[in-house]
Amino acid sequence: MQFNHFTESIQQPAPPSGSSIYLQAMWYDAKGDWQKAHAFVDSLHDTTACRVHAYLHRKEGDTGNAAYWYSRAGQPMPRISLQDEWEHIVKSLL
Repeated sequence: MQFNHFTESIQQPAPPSGSSIYLQAMWYDAKGDWQKAHAFVDSLHDTTACRVHAYLHRKEGDTGNAAYWYSRAGQPMPRISLQDEWEHIVKSLL
């Protein structure tokens, strides 16, 4: 799937078929449903889930919790906009 197809799908009622759990979390985040996005990764502890989880807490404004999850993902907290981070994560998952 291409990035533009994924972003266009945000207008649809459900994420694209076959999307990974991580992409589904990012899709729901883009739809404005932070709680649902968080629920997808909240109980997962692999590196990718930790990265998405970190982004979500950064977006929430909980920088302490975000720093914890970035650490678990093995990455520093980014100094880019949330939109740029969202795009970077989605592109890396596609």
